[in-house]
Amino acid sequence: MVAATSLLLFSCVSSKKYKTAQNEYTLLQTRYTSLQGELNTCNDEKANLNRLKTGLENDNAALNGRITDLDKQIDFLKANNTSALKQLEDMSVITSAQAESIKKSMENMGAKDAYIQTLQQQMAHKDSLNMALVLNLKGAIGNLDDEDINIKVDKGVVYIDISDKLLFKSGKFDVTSQAKTVLGKVAAVLKNQPDIEFMVEGHTDNVPYRSGVLLDNWDLSVKRATAVVRMLEKQYGMDPAKMAAAGRGEYKPLAENNSNEGKAINRRTRIVILPQLDQFFQLLETKK
Repeated sequence: MVAATSLLLFSCVSSKKYKTAQNEYTLLQTRYTSLQGELNTCNDEKANLNRLKTGLENDNAALNGRITDLDKQIDFLKANNTSALKQLEDMSVITSAQAESIKKSMENMGAKDAYIQTLQQQMAHKDSLNMALVLNLKGAIGNLDDEDINIKVDKGVVYIDISDKLLFKSGKFDVTSQAKTVLGKVAAVLKNQPDIEFMVEGHTDNVPYRSGVLLDNWDLSVKRATAVVRMLEKQYGMDPAKMAAAGRGEYKPLAENNSNEGKAINRRTRIVILPQLDQFFQLLETKK
Protein backbone atom coordinates (compact mmCIF):
# COMPACT_ATOMS: atom_id res chain seq x y z
CA MET A 1 0.00 0.00 0.00
CA VAL A 2 2.80 2.44 0.94
CA ALA A 3 4.68 1.52 -2.22
CA ALA A 4 1.60 2.17 -4.38
CA THR A 5 1.02 5.55 -2.74
CA SER A 6 4.64 6.57 -3.26
CA LEU A 7 4.47 5.55 -6.91
CA LEU A 8 1.28 7.57 -7.41
CA LEU A 9 2.82 10.71 -5.82
CA PHE A 10 5.96 10.30 -7.91
CA SER A 11 3.82 9.96 -11.02
CA CYS A 12 1.87 13.16 -10.20
CA VAL A 13 5.04 15.17 -9.53
CA SER A 14 6.65 13.93 -12.75
CA SER A 15 3.52 14.80 -14.73
CA LYS A 16 3.50 18.36 -13.31
CA LYS A 17 7.17 18.83 -14.10
CA TYR A 18 6.59 17.54 -17.60
CA LYS A 19 3.69 19.93 -18.21
CA THR A 20 5.67 22.85 -16.78
CA ALA A 21 8.64 22.01 -18.99
CA GLN A 22 6.33 21.62 -21.97
CA ASN A 23 4.78 25.07 -21.35
CA GLU A 24 8.24 26.65 -21.00
CA TYR A 25 9.30 25.00 -24.23
CA THR A 26 6.23 26.37 -26.01
CA LEU A 27 6.95 29.89 -24.72
CA LEU A 28 10.58 29.63 -25.80
CA GLN A 29 9.54 28.37 -29.22
CA THR A 30 7.12 31.30 -29.61
CA ARG A 31 9.80 33.76 -28.53
CA TYR A 32 12.28 32.18 -30.93
CA THR A 33 9.82 32.52 -33.82
CA SER A 34 9.18 36.17 -32.90
CA LEU A 35 12.90 36.96 -32.70
CA GLN A 36 13.50 35.19 -36.00
CA GLY A 37 10.82 37.38 -37.60
CA GLU A 38 12.42 40.52 -36.16
CA LEU A 39 15.81 39.41 -37.43
CA ASN A 40 14.42 38.85 -40.92
CA THR A 41 12.81 42.30 -40.84
CA CYS A 42 16.10 43.90 -39.74
CA ASN A 43 17.96 42.07 -42.49
CA ASP A 44 15.45 43.26 -45.10
CA GLU A 45 15.73 46.86 -43.88
CA LYS A 46 19.53 46.59 -43.88
CA ALA A 47 19.44 45.32 -47.47
CA ASN A 48 17.19 48.24 -48.49
CA LEU A 49 19.51 50.77 -46.85
CA ASN A 50 22.53 49.19 -48.53
CA ARG A 51 20.81 49.45 -51.90
CA LEU A 52 20.01 53.12 -51.30
CA LYS A 53 23.60 53.74 -50.18
CA THR A 54 24.98 52.04 -53.29
CA GLY A 55 22.69 54.10 -55.52
CA LEU A 56 23.82 57.30 -53.81
CA GLU A 57 27.48 56.36 -54.19
CA ASN A 58 26.96 55.56 -57.88
CA ASP A 59 25.23 58.91 -58.45
CA ASN A 60 28.05 60.72 -56.70
CA ALA A 61 30.68 58.91 -58.78
CA ALA A 62 28.79 59.77 -61.97
CA LEU A 63 28.63 63.46 -60.97
CA ASN A 64 32.35 63.53 -60.19
CA GLY A 65 33.08 61.92 -63.54
CA ARG A 66 30.94 64.49 -65.32
CA ILE A 67 32.73 67.35 -63.52
CA THR A 68 36.10 65.91 -64.54
CA ASP A 69 35.01 65.69 -68.18
CA LEU A 70 33.78 69.30 -68.12
CA ASP A 71 37.09 70.45 -66.62
CA LYS A 72 38.97 68.74 -69.46
CA GLN A 73 36.71 70.31 -72.05
CA ILE A 74 37.22 73.78 -70.56
CA ASP A 75 41.01 73.34 -70.53
CA PHE A 76 40.94 72.12 -74.14
CA LEU A 77 38.84 75.07 -75.30
CA LYS A 78 41.06 77.55 -73.47
CA ALA A 79 44.17 76.11 -75.12
CA ASN A 80 42.58 76.19 -78.58
CA ASN A 81 41.29 79.75 -78.11
CA THR A 82 44.71 81.01 -77.05
CA SER A 83 46.35 79.34 -80.03
CA ALA A 84 43.75 80.70 -82.48
CA LEU A 85 44.11 84.23 -81.13
CA LYS A 86 47.88 84.06 -81.50
CA GLN A 87 47.58 82.90 -85.10
CA LEU A 88 45.11 85.70 -85.97
CA GLU A 89 47.38 88.30 -84.35
CA ASP A 90 50.45 87.00 -86.21
CA MET A 91 48.54 87.18 -89.51
CA SER A 92 47.55 90.81 -88.71
CA VAL A 93 43.90 89.88 -89.10
CA ILE A 94 43.24 91.51 -85.71
CA THR A 95 45.20 94.03 -83.67
CA SER A 96 46.89 93.33 -80.35
CA ALA A 97 44.23 95.39 -78.59
CA GLN A 98 41.46 93.39 -80.23
CA ALA A 99 43.21 90.13 -79.32
CA GLU A 100 43.50 91.27 -75.71
CA SER A 101 39.81 92.23 -75.65
CA ILE A 102 38.79 88.85 -77.02
CA LYS A 103 41.06 87.12 -74.51
CA LYS A 104 39.42 88.96 -71.63
CA SER A 105 35.99 87.97 -72.95
CA MET A 106 37.13 84.35 -73.07
CA GLU A 107 38.38 84.60 -69.48
CA ASN A 108 35.03 86.02 -68.40
CA MET A 109 33.31 83.11 -70.11
CA GLY A 110 35.66 80.75 -68.29
CA ALA A 111 34.78 82.41 -64.97
CA LYS A 112 31.08 82.00 -65.72
CA ASP A 113 31.65 78.35 -66.60
CA ALA A 114 33.45 77.87 -63.29
CA TYR A 115 30.59 79.62 -61.49
CA ILE A 116 28.01 77.37 -63.15
CA GLN A 117 30.12 74.37 -62.24
CA THR A 118 30.27 75.54 -58.60
CA LEU A 119 26.49 75.86 -58.55
CA GLN A 120 26.15 72.36 -59.98
CA GLN A 121 28.47 71.02 -57.30
CA GLN A 122 26.46 72.80 -54.60
CA MET A 123 23.22 71.31 -55.95
CA ALA A 124 24.78 67.84 -56.11
CA HIS A 125 25.99 68.29 -52.51
CA LYS A 126 22.49 69.27 -51.38
CA ASP A 127 21.01 66.26 -53.18
CA SER A 128 23.46 64.03 -51.32
CA LEU A 129 22.50 65.60 -47.98
CA ASN A 130 18.81 65.09 -48.79
CA MET A 131 19.37 61.43 -49.60
CA ALA A 132 21.30 60.99 -46.36
CA LEU A 133 18.41 62.62 -44.46
CA VAL A 134 15.91 60.27 -46.13
CA LEU A 135 18.05 57.26 -45.18
CA ASN A 136 18.25 58.43 -41.57
CA LEU A 137 14.48 58.99 -41.40
CA LYS A 138 13.66 55.59 -42.90
CA GLY A 139 16.14 53.91 -40.57
CA ALA A 140 14.68 55.65 -37.52
CA ILE A 141 11.02 55.05 -38.38
CA GLY A 142 11.58 51.43 -39.30
CA ASN A 143 9.01 49.04 -40.63
CA LEU A 144 5.80 51.06 -41.01
CA ASP A 145 3.75 50.40 -44.15
CA ASP A 146 4.19 52.81 -47.07
CA GLU A 147 0.45 53.55 -46.93
CA ASP A 148 0.89 54.92 -43.39
CA ILE A 149 4.10 56.91 -43.84
CA ASN A 150 5.99 57.80 -47.00
CA ILE A 151 9.35 59.59 -47.23
CA LYS A 152 10.62 60.85 -50.57
CA VAL A 153 12.73 63.46 -52.38
CA ASP A 154 11.06 65.37 -55.21
CA LYS A 155 12.85 68.14 -57.12
CA GLY A 156 15.38 68.59 -54.34
CA VAL A 157 12.79 68.79 -51.51
CA VAL A 158 12.28 66.13 -48.83
CA TYR A 159 8.65 65.22 -48.06
CA ILE A 160 7.37 63.12 -45.13
CA ASP A 161 3.72 62.10 -45.58
CA ILE A 162 1.98 60.61 -42.52
CA SER A 163 -1.51 59.10 -42.83
CA ASP A 164 -4.09 60.74 -40.60
CA LYS A 165 -5.11 57.36 -39.21
CA LEU A 166 -1.75 57.37 -37.39
CA LEU A 167 -2.20 60.89 -36.04
CA PHE A 168 -5.86 61.77 -35.51
CA LYS A 169 -9.28 60.29 -34.97
CA SER A 170 -11.89 61.03 -37.63
CA GLY A 171 -12.87 64.71 -37.62
CA LYS A 172 -10.58 65.47 -34.64
CA PHE A 173 -7.41 67.51 -34.30
CA ASP A 174 -6.02 66.08 -31.03
CA VAL A 175 -2.87 64.04 -31.70
CA THR A 176 -3.34 60.40 -30.65
CA SER A 177 -0.98 58.53 -28.33
CA GLN A 178 -0.05 56.24 -31.24
CA ALA A 179 1.22 59.28 -33.16
CA LYS A 180 3.68 60.23 -30.44
CA THR A 181 5.97 57.31 -31.29
CA VAL A 182 6.14 58.26 -34.96
CA LEU A 183 6.59 61.99 -34.34
CA GLY A 184 9.23 61.27 -31.69
CA LYS A 185 11.31 59.29 -34.19
CA VAL A 186 10.98 62.02 -36.83
CA ALA A 187 11.94 64.69 -34.27
CA ALA A 188 15.01 62.73 -33.16
CA VAL A 189 16.38 62.82 -36.72
CA LEU A 190 15.45 66.45 -37.45
CA LYS A 191 17.01 67.68 -34.19
CA ASN A 192 20.36 66.36 -35.39
CA GLN A 193 20.10 68.77 -38.34
CA PRO A 194 20.05 72.18 -36.61
CA ASP A 195 20.06 74.16 -39.88
CA ILE A 196 16.92 72.48 -41.18
CA GLU A 197 13.65 74.39 -41.31
CA PHE A 198 10.38 72.69 -42.17
CA MET A 199 6.67 73.24 -42.68
CA VAL A 200 3.91 70.99 -41.35
CA GLU A 201 0.94 70.89 -43.74
CA GLY A 202 -2.50 69.53 -42.91
CA HIS A 203 -4.51 67.90 -45.75
CA THR A 204 -8.07 66.53 -45.81
CA ASP A 205 -10.39 64.74 -48.23
CA ASN A 206 -13.39 66.57 -49.74
CA VAL A 207 -16.01 65.32 -47.26
CA PRO A 208 -17.53 68.48 -45.67
CA TYR A 209 -16.61 69.08 -42.05
CA ARG A 210 -19.84 68.88 -40.05
CA SER A 211 -18.86 69.99 -36.53
CA GLY A 212 -19.85 73.38 -35.19
CA VAL A 213 -16.46 73.94 -33.55
CA LEU A 214 -14.63 74.63 -36.83
CA LEU A 215 -15.87 76.18 -40.04
CA ASP A 216 -14.68 73.70 -42.67
CA ASN A 217 -11.93 71.33 -43.83
CA TRP A 218 -9.53 74.22 -44.18
CA ASP A 219 -9.97 75.06 -40.52
CA LEU A 220 -9.52 71.39 -39.62
CA SER A 221 -6.31 71.06 -41.64
CA VAL A 222 -4.81 74.14 -39.97
CA LYS A 223 -5.69 72.90 -36.49
CA ARG A 224 -4.11 69.52 -37.24
CA ALA A 225 -0.93 71.15 -38.52
CA THR A 226 -0.60 73.37 -35.44
CA ALA A 227 -1.31 70.39 -33.16
CA VAL A 228 1.65 68.52 -34.68
CA VAL A 229 3.90 71.59 -34.44
CA ARG A 230 3.00 72.10 -30.78
CA MET A 231 3.78 68.47 -29.96
CA LEU A 232 7.15 68.66 -31.73
CA GLU A 233 7.96 71.77 -29.69
CA LYS A 234 6.51 70.87 -26.27
CA GLN A 235 7.35 67.17 -26.06
CA TYR A 236 10.40 66.81 -28.29
CA GLY A 237 12.14 70.16 -27.92
CA MET A 238 12.06 71.25 -31.56
CA ASP A 239 12.96 74.91 -32.09
CA PRO A 240 9.70 76.78 -32.87
CA ALA A 241 11.67 79.28 -34.99
CA LYS A 242 12.52 76.42 -37.37
CA MET A 243 8.88 75.32 -37.88
CA ALA A 244 5.82 76.63 -39.70
CA ALA A 245 2.24 75.30 -39.77
CA ALA A 246 -0.11 75.48 -42.74
CA GLY A 247 -3.49 74.09 -43.77
CA ARG A 248 -4.14 72.92 -47.33
CA GLY A 249 -7.64 71.62 -46.73
CA GLU A 250 -8.90 69.48 -49.60
CA TYR A 251 -7.20 71.52 -52.32
CA LYS A 252 -3.94 69.57 -52.82
CA PRO A 253 -5.14 65.97 -53.23
CA LEU A 254 -2.78 63.14 -54.13
CA ALA A 255 -5.63 60.96 -55.42
CA GLU A 256 -9.21 61.27 -56.63
CA ASN A 257 -11.79 61.65 -53.87
CA ASN A 258 -14.27 59.32 -55.57
CA SER A 259 -13.32 56.25 -53.50
CA ASN A 260 -12.60 55.41 -49.87
CA GLU A 261 -9.03 54.49 -50.81
CA GLY A 262 -8.45 57.83 -52.53
CA LYS A 263 -9.92 59.76 -49.61
CA ALA A 264 -7.69 57.86 -47.17
CA ILE A 265 -4.61 58.83 -49.22
CA ASN A 266 -5.62 62.50 -49.20
CA ARG A 267 -6.16 62.61 -45.42
CA ARG A 268 -2.55 63.16 -44.42
CA THR A 269 -0.10 65.41 -42.62
CA ARG A 270 2.94 66.39 -44.68
CA ILE A 271 6.27 67.61 -43.29
CA VAL A 272 8.17 69.58 -45.94
CA ILE A 273 11.89 70.16 -45.39
CA LEU A 274 12.27 73.69 -46.70
CA PRO A 275 15.15 74.42 -49.11
CA GLN A 276 17.79 76.82 -47.77
CA LEU A 277 17.18 79.59 -50.30
CA ASP A 278 19.10 82.18 -48.25
CA GLN A 279 22.25 80.03 -48.53
CA PHE A 280 21.71 79.71 -52.28
CA PHE A 281 21.37 83.48 -52.74
CA GLN A 282 24.47 84.03 -50.59
CA LEU A 283 26.33 81.76 -52.98
CA LEU A 284 25.07 83.85 -55.91
CA GLU A 285 26.21 87.07 -54.25
CA THR A 286 29.71 85.84 -53.41
CA LYS A 287 30.39 84.34 -56.82
CA LYS A 288 29.10 86.94 -59.26
